[in-house]
Amino acid sequence: MHTSTSLRRTKIIFTLGPATQSEEMLEKLILGGADIARLNMAHGNHEWTRAVIRRIRAVSKKIGREIAIMMDIKGPEIRTGDVEAPIELKVGETFDFTVKPSDREGEEIRSVNVNYQDIVNDIHVGDIVLVDSGLMRFEVLAKDHNHIRCKVLTPGALSSRRHINLPGVKVNLPSFTEKDRLDTLMGIEEGIDFVALSFVREAKDIVQLREFIANNGSKAKIIAKIEDQTAIANLDEIIKATDSLMVARGDLGIECPLEDLPVIQRRAVKACFHHGKPVIIATHTLESMISSPVPTRAEITDVANAVYEKADCVMLSGETTVGKYPMECVQTLDKIARRIELEGPFPFAEPEHVSGDKIKLLKSAVLLAHQFPGSAILTFTRHGNMAGGLAALRPAHATIYAMTNTIETLRQLRIMRSVEPFILELESDPNATIENAIALLVREGRVQVGDKLIVATDILTEDRLVDSVQLRTVR
Repeated sequence: MHTSTSLRRTKIIFTLGPATQSEEMLEKLILGGADIARLNMAHGNHEWTRAVIRRIRAVSKKIGREIAIMMDIKGPEIRTGDVEAPIELKVGETFDFTVKPSDREGEEIRSVNVNYQDIVNDIHVGDIVLVDSGLMRFEVLAKDHNHIRCKVLTPGALSSRRHINLPGVKVNLPSFTEKDRLDTLMGIEEGIDFVALSFVREAKDIVQLREFIANNGSKAKIIAKIEDQTAIANLDEIIKATDSLMVARGDLGIECPLEDLPVIQRRAVKACFHHGKPVIIATHTLESMISSPVPTRAEITDVANAVYEKADCVMLSGETTVGKYPMECVQTLDKIARRIELEGPFPFAEPEHVSGDKIKLLKSAVLLAHQFPGSAILTFTRHGNMAGGLAALRPAHATIYAMTNTIETLRQLRIMRSVEPFILELESDPNATIENAIALLVREGRVQVGDKLIVATDILTEDRLVDSVQLRTVR
């Protein structure tokens, strides 16, 4: 059984794919401590997605540990069209990107189609075009109504449907596409817990998605993925509008100078902390483990840095979709996180932009927990707000045991650092609820007789509920 000291604070997200979709593998990963399963809609069709969502729910139920499901919708993307054979490009060569309808009769210069009509309007002479995760670079020399003419800066072989990035170019694409709409509707039908929105550029992208989710009767929370320079410029307004943030280092590393990446990551984590919102560090956390059973030393340090920064979650992508060692990847993250979390004490800081009476009360609970080494915090939450407020205050050592009466809230609490959620009927008498919660924690082996619990909850006095912080000793 876990004792309160052996709890990992940093949460683990894994992406589902051929390597992890079997019932047997899901069982191992969930028992191994994975908290959230991510479905990448850039690759999954509806039939497969529905089947795996149901499989995750069935396995979670069977082993008695409910995890959350995040649907990562693809968002707008610019890609090259199909080519019959890879086009070998040399440095200095002239090359065209064309939009349909394009009249290429008698044209000497080689070209490829692009799926985005407005590229000719958005781009300027002198801009850089990056293709295939930035492996090939082009400089724009000229443009007209149906093509842009470029010079090849970095050579390579251009194959079909490669991803195009336009660093620093404000692209006029909708943030929520027709494919995203259909994918999200299917996810809502299957009861997903989180929707991750790709290429968020401003707060209104999130507002639009939030309306769509609410209008379709879902309580799914939104994760905003920041992947380009526009998002970084609008970071604060995006964090205010969203429920949580993902630092998507894949596209970010293509769209921004590489040396800015660690700065952006640190700034994003700090900004989320100051707004009291969860933050996920994603992409390439253990990339080498796709084919190797052990990580590189640099990857270990990278994951450790995310834990030192007190990010809520670290995420696996290719490592668990197609990798040879998905279970080892989860175990590696688990080991690194637990080890780094033993370091400390971390200085106690307060979020700058979270205010109100409630947060002051929760702060006193966290400060009290600091006074009693080995203590834990107990709270009760219908929608996750109390637990979210406590998690935002980043207690140094105390685990936050969050009791909730709905399975949906329990799953959504999986994203929050240091929060360990449980299902409990919330009685009309708060005192009875506290007693039941302590009994549950004793049964689960989380606390034992003599342990100190800081209880942050509302109590009934005569005719109204009053917020309170109590110190209790487990009897």
